[in-house]
Amino acid sequence: MFKPHKDSLFSILLRSPWWASLLIAVGLFFASRLFLPPVAAAASTFPWVGLAIYGAWRQMRTPSAARVAEALERLRGLSWEAFSTLVADGFRREGYEVTINKGGAADLELRKEGYVTLVACRRWKVSQTGVAPLRELQSARESGDVRAGIFVTAGELSPQAEAFAAEKNLRVLRDAELVTFIGRFGKVSPK
Repeated sequence: MFKPHKDSLFSILLRSPWWASLLIAVGLFFASRLFLPPVAAAASTFPWVGLAIYGAWRQMRTPSAARVAEALERLRGLSWEAFSTLVADGFRREGYEVTINKGGAADLELRKEGYVTLVACRRWKVSQTGVAPLRELQSARESGDVRAGIFVTAGELSPQAEAFAAEKNLRVLRDAELVTFIGRFGKVSPK
């Protein structure tokens, strides 16, 4: 899957309010209208208008900060079995074959299109996670034929853990992304 660089103009605009892309489209239309026919000037704005529409769609689907905090609190109230079932079911619905690992650094093993991904989600309740569980996940990832690692948490990562995850290219599923992932596949209700 194509993923633009995080500092590219398109990535920055996707993180910005949707109307920023629309303002660029309007400005581009009027600037190019000075030396192009109206149809060509309008056509030059299509990528920016498309980006504005996509950005608006993504922003409408993103839960509010209050909803994220409430959902994370409910997730922390779940038992391990209920939480791991939600996470495993979510990955199954995304087309992964899921195997539950007993013990070890990874709690789930995902298989899709011949690739293996390890998921660590046992420490979902911890308010702040240090680098140790991420190192364990990376070690498990390096010990086998594993393409990726995902760390799932309803809390925060320490600055060292953030840096480690970025350096080792470990995906961290948390905050609004975790709430959206869980929300698509089931309601979060404490046991």
